[in-house]
Amino acid sequence: MANLFAENGAAILVVDVVPERVDQVVKEIRGKPNARAEGMVVDLSLKESADKMVDYAAKTFGKVDILCNNAGIMDEVRPAADTPDDLWEKVMSVNLNAPFRASRRAIPLMLKNGGGVIINTASIAGFFGGAAGAAYTTSKHALVGLTRSIAAQYGKDGIRCNAMVLGAVNTNIGVGGAPNPKGMDHLTKAMATLPRVGDPKEIAELALFLASNRSSYVNGSCVTIDGGWTLL
Repeated sequence: MANLFAENGAAILVVDVVPERVDQVVKEIRGKPNARAEGMVVDLSLKESADKMVDYAAKTFGKVDILCNNAGIMDEVRPAADTPDDLWEKVMSVNLNAPFRASRRAIPLMLKNGGGVIINTASIAGFFGGAAGAAYTTSKHALVGLTRSIAAQYGKDGIRCNAMVLGAVNTNIGVGGAPNPKGMDHLTKAMATLPRVGDPKEIAELALFLASNRSSYVNGSCVTIDGGWTLL
């Protein structure tokens, strides 16, 4: 997503909790003609991190036009009875609280500019119950609600907010930690009908469309991108 956005003229703030990943992507972008990128190592599970991220982007680039809430972690596919408080709170802090706080910080900046775009990375777990554990599933259901609320409240002000509802994608998110047997039983049955795993470049193309003026009439949508998995 960062590379594709940069190729289409966006100045990029690359954010990750792992410094090496930040450095790698920033280097890739800066190697492109006329591309601009800065990096920031941030742990979005920390309450103050989202504000710092948005403030740094605004200070560095002068404004914030696009916010991609793409950070996420899994929950070891743990059912509710097997989910400890610390895991629940960590998943919620990254998957839900960080997008909320980043959006809350970015919206006033976008209003001053006359508009902007927020893209949330949701999941088919935001519509179904057996594609992940209790914490992840709940966080993605809530993220769908946040997406629709922002779209409804700020659409008239020129701010569009949409969600990409992902199926299985070839990233490093994994299942996280030691998979819970009961949760994995449900997930394995669901995975048996998976047509194929998506490529991150396919997700990036959807994100670019949602960020661009080509999707000017798209607001509050949850666009499923799963290869038809949830149709089966």
